[in-house]
Amino acid sequence: MEKKNLYKWELLCWLWLAYFFNQADRQVFNIVLPLIKGDLGLTDTQLGIIASTFTLCVGLCTPVAGFIGDLFSKKKVIITSLFVWSVATFFTGFSYSLVQLIFLRSIAVGGGEAFYAPSSNAIICENHTKTRARAMSIHQTSLYIGIILSGVLGGLIAEHYGWRSCFYLFGGIGIILAIILSWRIKPSKIVTHASSFSETKKFIRDAFAILIKKPSAMLLGGSFICLVFVNVGYLTWMPSFIHEKFNQTITQAGFSSMFYHHAFAFIGIILGGMLSDKLALKSKYNRLIIQSLGLLLGAPFIFGMGQAATPVLVYTCLAGFGFFRGVYEANFITTIFAVIEPKFRASVIGVVYLFVFTIGSLSPFLLGYFKQSFGLSDGLSALSIAYVLGGCCVLITLKWFFRKDSVLQTVEI
Repeated sequence: MEKKNLYKWELLCWLWLAYFFNQADRQVFNIVLPLIKGDLGLTDTQLGIIASTFTLCVGLCTPVAGFIGDLFSKKKVIITSLFVWSVATFFTGFSYSLVQLIFLRSIAVGGGEAFYAPSSNAIICENHTKTRARAMSIHQTSLYIGIILSGVLGGLIAEHYGWRSCFYLFGGIGIILAIILSWRIKPSKIVTHASSFSETKKFIRDAFAILIKKPSAMLLGGSFICLVFVNVGYLTWMPSFIHEKFNQTITQAGFSSMFYHHAFAFIGIILGGMLSDKLALKSKYNRLIIQSLGLLLGAPFIFGMGQAATPVLVYTCLAGFGFFRGVYEANFITTIFAVIEPKFRASVIGVVYLFVFTIGSLSPFLLGYFKQSFGLSDGLSALSIAYVLGGCCVLITLKWFFRKDSVLQTVEI
């Protein structure tokens, strides 16, 4: 029992590192956008297309990733995903055209990264029961730290050694990490074996049916769509927004646009996870209350983020936005898994991510397209509407559907 308890935290540590590079490899591109734009002569719309294609590719590949994660080895899926996106990140540094960036960055990196989340979330939940929200919260902190450090390191490396060096470094480290994980991660114990093509088709149909039959899964997925739509737009354009509005250097803009938001998101997700685990012992519905508050209370800060006239006000709004984002993200996987049978978890979350990232992929393009006519300030502020809609989705779930859709006991939720 003690060995099992130790391994579940060792597993979390390795997956934390993998998710760190999953997010760092994504964000380093956004940090060096102004340098890529100048070096390759790209327009804002073209840059938006690259970011949107990346997110769209993630969305289209994730359902496939979910089904493969449930039907085959989650360990192999995680390691292969890490290796593929790291190799693609490394070779992004050799890009000299829009087409090359779309293929290497949007398709290869996006497709590789898409296979990580469904299997990693499922294998963490398999090894953590009473500590599930805490474990998911800790895992999510790697997203924040990865984005913060990629902002700082990416900016410094790009300014001193060129933007291509960022991709060589981050991609190379990821390749080494994939080799280490192949040695340390144990195979998942929950694998659904489909002995024929017809059984595989039935499994896929059953996974889709869960979303259709359970309004809770659809509504909670809808809330996540709203969050990702905001996050993708913010991550893509906030460094450029601060760089252009306040005349900060690439390094300064990379740091300030990412640090305050993700530092407070780190605090929010840790506190949100601990509070959620504690209050869930009294009532499983408390997780949903906390989750909805994360979105509704974060909306005013998103609006203020785009309208703030000074850097200090922008940083304050980024901090508030980040804190409440963390509170929400501490609970999303835990609440949606509460309405999904364990053998379908990777598959269903993959289907959810299809809609999440497909719709979210529109955000960078729309902000880039309307940048010349409306400006980034109003565009970023308008993202607050999505947070309000997402909060309402969670409240509707709580009010009418969660009780009958739940499949787990309170202590597991």
